[in-house]
Amino acid sequence: MQPIAELDGDEMTRVIWQQIKDLLLLPYVELNTEYYDLGLPHRDETGDQVTLDAAEAIRRLRVGVKCATITPNAQRMEEYKLHALWKSPNATIRAALDGTVFRTPILTSRIKPYVRGWTRPITIARHAYGDIYKAVEMKIPGPGTAELVFRGEGGEERQEIFRFRGPGILQGLHNRDDSIESFARACFAYALGRGEDLWFSAKDTISKTYDGTFRAIFQRIYEEEYRTAFEEKGISYFYTLIDDAVARVIRSEGGFVWATKNYDGDVMSDMISTAFGSLAMMTSVLVSPEGNYEFEAAHGTVTRHYYRYLKGEATSTNPVATIFAWSGALGKRGELDNNKELRGFAAKLERAVLDTIEAGVMTGDLAALCSGENVKTVDTEGFLLAVQKRLEA
Repeated sequence: MQPIAELDGDEMTRVIWQQIKDLLLLPYVELNTEYYDLGLPHRDETGDQVTLDAAEAIRRLRVGVKCATITPNAQRMEEYKLHALWKSPNATIRAALDGTVFRTPILTSRIKPYVRGWTRPITIARHAYGDIYKAVEMKIPGPGTAELVFRGEGGEERQEIFRFRGPGILQGLHNRDDSIESFARACFAYALGRGEDLWFSAKDTISKTYDGTFRAIFQRIYEEEYRTAFEEKGISYFYTLIDDAVARVIRSEGGFVWATKNYDGDVMSDMISTAFGSLAMMTSVLVSPEGNYEFEAAHGTVTRHYYRYLKGEATSTNPVATIFAWSGALGKRGELDNNKELRGFAAKLERAVLDTIEAGVMTGDLAALCSGENVKTVDTEGFLLAVQKRLEA
């Protein structure tokens, strides 16, 4: 196989990452990766240069697979003795690739959604640039006037934001038309590929310029480039306010792509994944305008389990999303290279995972949600070994 970029991560997911390679990949695939250690200690050692190098590798190789990583706060800075509060690796890579994140729940008949009307998956399409992830913030020490200033080539525009009478806080957001256009095209193309309706939601009644620009760009691109293809496929696109979208989503049966701005997608993807059963049962892929792909798990590093693991205690951490990150990357590598054998293995691996769960063998988080009888709760390694047996069957 041609190489893919492998981005290692932190804590419990780093442990599981190696277990998956040892048990489910290396015995069956001549794995060819460019390895980048995005574990927090190594990011600190390199001044976070390794994250930029990893993003460039994804652009060059076209496919990457990423383990969950820590975004440090003050507590983590002290715990890991960091030189700085390094930015989120996900945000850095998304900005570098100017990509759109698509997250879709992994469905199994043994796990019933909390929203009983949902019978089909709901894919969250999250714009992966700008908003609060690239915001400029400041604490206001006392009375004064905050102004929004743009210095254009032809002069200066200035707009008063707020007159402070005492201490407060201030935040400035930005976005780019070309990034929004790439986001819109990625969403329309993805919905067409799945044969599902596309919803887009924002709050242009309040944010008339910022959110209004998103809405206008989506509508223009739909009318000029995608309306005919959507109508021929029998699917639709529509815009609604995000609060209305939330109500519609809850009342729906699923089976559509929901496009959201960056922060909205961050929040709603966790809501959707949890309502379908588990954060560890959701695929996540970053798609760039150039056709580059980064696959990852949608959840974090499972810190609580990691501390128990360090004490030698048993853990039952769900590895499904991380397995699907690997299968997604291998499948995409096979697709791009017309490597049918690799694509076949990726599909077989996913089927083995789902069949294992359907048979009632699962980690503790799923067992607590499972419907039906004959459920066997196992630790992470036990689940991986059960999947391995099905691979070899």
